Amino acid sequence: IDLVKNPEKVAEVTIQPVDELGVDAAIIFSDILVVPEAMGLPYEMVESRGPFFPKTINSLVDVQSLIEGEAAASKLTYVYEGVAATKEALRNRVPLIGFAGAPFTLFCYMVEGKGSKTFSKAKGMMYSQPEVTHHLLQKITNTIIAYLSSKVVAGVDVLQIFDSWAGVLDQKMYNTFCIPYLRQINDALKDKVPVILFPKGAWFSLRELHEIGSAGIGIDWNTSASHARATVGSATVLQGNMDPCVLYSSPDQIKSAVHLMIDDFGSNYIANLGHGVYPDTPLDHAKAFVNAVKEYRYI
Repeated sequence: IDLVKNPEKVAEVTIQPVDELGVDAAIIFSDILVVPEAMGLPYEMVESRGPFFPKTINSLVDVQSLIEGEAAASKLTYVYEGVAATKEALRNRVPLIGFAGAPFTLFCYMVEGKGSKTFSKAKGMMYSQPEVTHHLLQKITNTIIAYLSSKVVAGVDVLQIFDSWAGVLDQKMYNTFCIPYLRQINDALKDKVPVILFPKGAWFSLRELHEIGSAGIGIDWNTSASHARATVGSATVLQGNMDPCVLYSSPDQIKSAVHLMIDDFGSNYIANLGHGVYPDTPLDHAKAFVNAVKEYRYI
């Protein structure tokens, strides 16, 4: 948390992958949970457990107590300062990506109070208190829009929305509680910079996600290239979808997997993993992934 709030260190950490791996873009070092904190829910990072919220949302009264929109986003000046410092240090070598957690993913943490395999408490609220759920999701959405708009002003070139826990829902729930708010975010920001949606595990709503009209859609390794292309068409920009565990294999195996992946997706494609890099991934294997992408040539 201290690192996230230090603009100079944020710039240093953000630029390291550009220098060490030679990636084609930098993504600002931050945390999706700065948004709930700005709304009035401080969080802690507990060793070996991850994020923890001492206070959670349980009722309409709790939701009403949260601040939202510009009032909340104005508390995140350290993020915007980190963006500005990074842009200055990058000197336009590569684009800078800004991001936020999607409304549903932030909702999960704000209700559950921590990570979970099922997010049963959060889902329970969606079923038992749908009006409260929508009220909270709208407040989160308003804050995300204000927050990301300020990131654009600070200098980011692209925005990405991470819906990390999308896969715990079914199609009906996702289309009801997620799609409308993602559309609001995209509509508010799409004329400022490109917006990429990344709903991990939401293969069942790929068509509805496509209809939002974002600049690109990130997909995870549970979604095949053939299914994605059949659903959204060849003109849509897709990003992903390699299993991060592939990076535990040999550099030659990584290269083969990367080239096959790009073959499968074709053009209008951003080569990437299907989620984040695991902490014990060998640095040389991450480099092998990047180099394999750069070595690829379309026939």
